[in-house]
Amino acid sequence: MSYNFFATISRMKYIERWALMRNSRAENLSEHSLEVAMIAHALCVIGNVRHGKNLDADKAALIGLYHDSSEIITGDMPTPVKYYNEGIQSAYKEVESIAEKKLLNELPNDLRPEFEKLYRAEPTEDDRYMRRLVKAADKLSAYIKCIEEENSGNREFRSAKKSIENKLGSMSAELPEIVDFMNDFIPSYGKTLDELSGK
Repeated sequence: MSYNFFATISRMKYIERWALMRNSRAENLSEHSLEVAMIAHALCVIGNVRHGKNLDADKAALIGLYHDSSEIITGDMPTPVKYYNEGIQSAYKEVESIAEKKLLNELPNDLRPEFEKLYRAEPTEDDRYMRRLVKAADKLSAYIKCIEEENSGNREFRSAKKSIENKLGSMSAELPEIVDFMNDFIPSYGKTLDELSGK
């Protein structure tokens, strides 16, 4: 029997983000998911090394890779629409959950439990904290996109950048890893290639 899970997942590259905004460079879901995975891993490493946490950074990276995979089915709903009110937000979460179940059903029965762990939180404090860092990584990736657009002269992302900055500020009160990442790594996103290579 043939299973469709990975063939379906591979279609993330066809889902474009930021649909309502003018982009200087289009960003697809595959690119975003890779960046979220790397940042989520980094946030967990920061948590473990600097803040005495015991987080599974490798699992966080995998969760980051799959965190938006339901959008293959639902599409990327713009944030202002998704969070317009509680009713829409709740309905979208339900649609998202149905889409995730549909994806997981495209796996063989013996493999499915391992992948379900990436979509469903375990009832431990460390797992809940790690998943909050994955959400923070998602926001940081969006913030980086805003910086890149701003640096290319596109003013379309100004209000999105400010909104994400405020959200990260409120999240960082309980997640100090965000502050560390922003202090240590975000300033480099404004540099040219020559500046990054030390020329």
